[in-house]
Amino acid sequence: MDGLELLKKDWNKQPEHKKLTVSEIYPLLHKKSSSIVKTLFYISVAELVFWILINTVPYFTSDSFRERLDTVYADDGTFTVLTVFGYAVILLFIFLLYKSYKSISVTDSAKQLMESILRTRKIVKYYVLYNLIVAGFSLLFGFYFAYTHNPELADQVAHFSREQTIMATTIVVISTVVFILLIWLFYRLIYGLLLKRLNRNYKELKKLDV
Repeated sequence: MDGLELLKKDWNKQPEHKKLTVSEIYPLLHKKSSSIVKTLFYISVAELVFWILINTVPYFTSDSFRERLDTVYADDGTFTVLTVFGYAVILLFIFLLYKSYKSISVTDSAKQLMESILRTRKIVKYYVLYNLIVAGFSLLFGFYFAYTHNPELADQVAHFSREQTIMATTIVVISTVVFILLIWLFYRLIYGLLLKRLNRNYKELKKLDV
């Protein structure tokens, strides 16, 4: 049981005339909300570092990976644009979370705190939705890239029967759905728990009629 729950339990046990005021409970809600958003910010920075390492470490440690990547970036400008755009979105997400954290840290109004909580929830939900969409398109693009850049695979697919084509399409669809589901579970675990706590703080503020 955290500090807020203990305080609420003690508050409910007290006689009506001795109950703690909103001004006494608000600082704890404020501190908890600020801490949660700060944690979200740090997680987003860690995620950016993770993806940078995933893309750079193999490039410098594997000659074959470096050759394939150089070929992709040299032959397909669209892939380069999408990669840059992806990092730009992550940086924008980090910036927006940082703004939310600073907003919560300096606000002394319960109403503003509630608005900041709602804004933070919306930012994270949009970011997760964006990543789920990108994950699906990335996997489909990966299948397409493998097909167009691998003559042997393209030749095999060209000689597929109708049943084999249906089977291959089904595998691609199922693989895409499973991949998106795994990404969703990852974000549900990482961001979902923190958003749940943030939402609980929001509900507590509403209960206090602030």
